[in-house]
Amino acid sequence: MLRHYKNFYFPAVFLVVLSVILAGCQTQSNSSPESLQPQNQTSSAAEKTLSISWPKDIGPLNPHEYTPNEFFAQGMYYEPLIDYGEGGKLVPKLAESWDISEDGKTYTFHLRKNVKFSDGSDFDANVVQKNFDTILANRDMHSWLGLISQIEKTEVVDSNTYKITLKNQYYPALQEFAVVRPLRFLGTAGFPDDGNTAKGIKQPVTTGPWVLSEYKKDEMAVFTRNDNYWGTKPKINKLVVKVIPDGEARVLALEKGDIDLIWGEGVISLDSFVNLRDSGKFESSISDPVASRALIVNTSKGPFADLNVRLALQHAVNKKALVDGITNGVEKLADTIIANNFPYSNIGLKPYDYDVETAKSLLDQAGWKLPAGKTIREKDGKPLEIELVYMGPDQIEKPMSAAIQSDLKQVGISLKTTGVERELRNKRMESADFDLLFWGTYGAPYDPHNFVSTNYEPGYGIFESQQGLSMKDKLHQEMKEVLLTVDEEERQNLYTSIFTTLHEQAVYLPISYLTNIAVYPKFVKDLKFPAHRDETPFDTIDIQK
Repeated sequence: MLRHYKNFYFPAVFLVVLSVILAGCQTQSNSSPESLQPQNQTSSAAEKTLSISWPKDIGPLNPHEYTPNEFFAQGMYYEPLIDYGEGGKLVPKLAESWDISEDGKTYTFHLRKNVKFSDGSDFDANVVQKNFDTILANRDMHSWLGLISQIEKTEVVDSNTYKITLKNQYYPALQEFAVVRPLRFLGTAGFPDDGNTAKGIKQPVTTGPWVLSEYKKDEMAVFTRNDNYWGTKPKINKLVVKVIPDGEARVLALEKGDIDLIWGEGVISLDSFVNLRDSGKFESSISDPVASRALIVNTSKGPFADLNVRLALQHAVNKKALVDGITNGVEKLADTIIANNFPYSNIGLKPYDYDVETAKSLLDQAGWKLPAGKTIREKDGKPLEIELVYMGPDQIEKPMSAAIQSDLKQVGISLKTTGVERELRNKRMESADFDLLFWGTYGAPYDPHNFVSTNYEPGYGIFESQQGLSMKDKLHQEMKEVLLTVDEEERQNLYTSIFTTLHEQAVYLPISYLTNIAVYPKFVKDLKFPAHRDETPFDTIDIQK
């Protein structure tokens, strides 16, 4: 489920431009802000206002569409049946509880009672059905999400009970109910006359803690607290989202006091973050890992078909120097392909240490010897030459590629680094036309099940790159089975086997874990990073001037 569309590969770009956050929305009729003003909101002279920035306009706030809607705006504004909590724990949201049938195919949701949309209408099973009708009418648009293709039928049991039946057992269903789009709920008044939200919405009607009260396209969006919200209300009264495309302009806005928070992935340069952090003028925070940056190692051809060469690579690259020197320590050193704070991944795998002599010994065992007077190893008269493909414009992958090139030269490997644009990089990945290739995992709530599904399904290039493994058939069968089991112990055992095999076979070179960053004045309090990569911290933030 590659984040967005099936053939879209989430770039391993450090801290992908996804920032601070968001929000606003433009209706299809281009309604004035006054027409969007909710009736239940009140103004206060003592209101607490938080101003943030976002790189571009937040789009029309359609919960069932993609571009130009911004992830964080949709995630902040609309609510799911189930939420993704700390450590991957699934917690109730618009569904108070749920039951799973014995065969693992039928999910019965018991909806939260007395929930109102921002226009005063009721949230019930009928409006859930209306949302699923438009989602399923556009299955092709949402085919990237495995759950969508698994849904066989839906049913309104009564006003507070909703049932979804799948074609097969599919344990990630619960995690996928927590994704930002398209499985969130629009009030009836927001639907177009034909009910098909793929063509746009009339207005952004939500059950959530925020309502859009003012909007100027490409300039700003203002959200006010929904005082009739069913859950815990935000501590601040108003959230102002200013569109500031340039990262350095965002830094200046914070320093001048025009905004109160810089938050997210890739929102400013790492140098700027470190300068702000070390200035003593601001508070700063770094989240737990939200995804992984790694190299895919192609076992199907070339030198890396030999396990000893793959293991040599693990010991030859000084990952700590990469993380400390290139990301200023903002990213965190990765020892495993999926961080331990993700479900099923904390299994005690032993990290590979940086050890040049061990790397040289492994290459010797593989038959790659260093001839006298030469700097590049040879085998049967052929030099040990490999290629690393990276995203040419990426400001993290490029210097990391150069550093890895230097590391490998120390052990007698000649590394060619090739920077390409996204389209060509994706083509080379899909055809497994690489020795090493920069790649990134998808993060919460998509992993580890999304990670697994892209490993065993042909067409992404990862499956193809694993064809040199002697146990590939067993490995890929386990990957299929883990998505279908409803037994928790069996699922953990399968994940343990999968992650152990990938680690021991050195199929990936994990480098770092991507993180969210935050910089803010001292009067901003209680900032807490959500476990969900695409959620925001605005519900907990307080202002104490």
